[in-house]
Amino acid sequence: MYQLYAAIWRVSAKRQIALIILAVLIAALAAAPLKFQQDIINLLSASGASHAELLKLGAGMIAVILLSLGLKWLNGYLASLLGEDVIRTIRGRLVTAVVTEGAGHRPIYGGTLSTAVSAEAEDLGKFAGSAYSDPVMQVGTLISVIAFVAATQPGLGLLAVGIIAPQVIIVLLTQNEVNRLVGERVRVLRATTDKIATDDLSALQAGILEDFDRIYGVRRRMFQWKLSTKFILSAINGAGTVAVLMLGGWFVINGETDVGTVVAATLGLSRLQGPTTFLIAFYRQVSANRVKYDLLRGLVVEGR
Repeated sequence: MYQLYAAIWRVSAKRQIALIILAVLIAALAAAPLKFQQDIINLLSASGASHAELLKLGAGMIAVILLSLGLKWLNGYLASLLGEDVIRTIRGRLVTAVVTEGAGHRPIYGGTLSTAVSAEAEDLGKFAGSAYSDPVMQVGTLISVIAFVAATQPGLGLLAVGIIAPQVIIVLLTQNEVNRLVGERVRVLRATTDKIATDDLSALQAGILEDFDRIYGVRRRMFQWKLSTKFILSAINGAGTVAVLMLGGWFVINGETDVGTVVAATLGLSRLQGPTTFLIAFYRQVSANRVKYDLLRGLVVEGR
């Protein structure tokens, strides 16, 4: 994984820094709408609430939301452009490696090159555009929201952390098998496209169809692992929502907190589910792209 990130940094360091700065700003604003929601609910549940104060809180909330959305738009646009630039660079280096192929090296066949230039380069380049900024943004969002919930009600903050921790452990335990299946699928697909690129396709038809069956089997096992993991994580999130409502309601009945805090904590939990789900998917993406990077790097080295 270090080699993958080091390679991305070498070709895009300055632009990655700009994206990281934007990600930090977005994360810093993550809990602000929750604070406004808490204040609005508490204002409405209190006696003597004024229209002017309500409008002031509403204006502040929409301003923060629009600012955050604007920063996200800019971050997404710059990350997408960077990703396309990296895709172009990868494709250029692959073709150059084939053109300058020297004696004594294993040749890169047309089918393998076609697969590498199209699907593999596309996936790796898109990942490179947000490889640094996306985890910074999502981790920062988690920290910002958990800190807000813990500051308003420490018990609910601890519960939020307790919901996230088992999800991370489950993904770490299952991802190695998914990585193995990703590598197997790429290697089989390359070999199959090499066969398709040959002149005598009819003689290789049976073998090609068997390869298609192997790819299908690999994908089926990947689906089983991913969907089973998703089911478990969703169940944990559902139980977490119920737990926050029960614990928060207990605190309200005992006079230890207010309704606004419970509502904000519940909304905060839903905000945590987004970054948590994204980071889990991102970790899977990093793992899969590390496999693809190693395979693409092998082609470039072999072509020298």
